[in-house]
Amino acid sequence: MKLYHYPLSGHAHRAVLFLSLLGQDADLIEVDIPNGGNRTPEYLKLNPFGQVPVLDDDGVVVNDSSAILVYLATKLGRKDWLPVDLRSVAKIQKWLSVAAGEIAYGPCAARLITVFGADFRADEVIARAHRILKLINEELENSHFIIGDRPTIADVALYSYIVGAPEGNVDLGAYPDVGHWLARIEALPGFVEFPKTAAGLRA
Repeated sequence: MKLYHYPLSGHAHRAVLFLSLLGQDADLIEVDIPNGGNRTPEYLKLNPFGQVPVLDDDGVVVNDSSAILVYLATKLGRKDWLPVDLRSVAKIQKWLSVAAGEIAYGPCAARLITVFGADFRADEVIARAHRILKLINEELENSHFIIGDRPTIADVALYSYIVGAPEGNVDLGAYPDVGHWLARIEALPGFVEFPKTAAGLRA
């Protein structure tokens, strides 16, 4: 397996983290995004959107972070990370959608402003971040992980941009259950840290 990634991308970190949690070997290939490495003809053949991450599993190319999580769990038969009962499947799919929606347009977007200079309205995306963090905090009041007492790919999908939220000036202090959840993920065997930058509240 080869994983094309960029260290400061939370989407890429999801895939790097999950590979490590699974104990799955893969060649990590850093894409030089600041210098257009994601816009070369060769890279655009792997992912026409020019985004990271991309997983190349001996010619099977998967180029979406949530799709990579599903692919790896399914290929490796890891039903602990991707249960097959319908209730769990529905809950996980919901949170994968949240990761691609409310997280992407909330804490992720807020961090894109401070770390990469993205053109978003800071007040709007920070407000979105707090709305979804409040809901996630409530979800975690009575469970260790997002759908129960065991981690799943839903937790992996949500983790990176939530732990990185302070870089986008999103204070996590009002969400104690989110803080406990982050710590539980960070205590898992094989955990890999999302690289921090001196931006936002961490400046």
